[in-house]
Amino acid sequence: MPVTRSPEECRMPEKQPLPKYLCHKEVQAVQIKHVIYDAPDYVITPMEKGIDPIRVTAEWQDRNGAKPGGYFVRYKDGYESFSPARAFEEGYTAVQS
Repeated sequence: MPVTRSPEECRMPEKQPLPKYLCHKEVQAVQIKHVIYDAPDYVITPMEKGIDPIRVTAEWQDRNGAKPGGYFVRYKDGYESFSPARAFEEGYTAVQS
């Protein structure tokens, strides 16, 4: 029978640190006020007024785990994801359209 190990037990010690990168992407994003289940999907309500709610699939929500306070993010290629507030705010600055 195979032995199951946690990711921490499988991690090799780093002999040297990984290279660092600075993000310079332009994305569309809104901070999340509410995430509500509306079968069979979820509806994300933005904190910003005047922006329509965003409907996402249950699969998307299961994969991303969007939570109020974090950010719904859409990349130029159409890929959509969730970013916790701290990570997003440390990496992005609002720009004028």
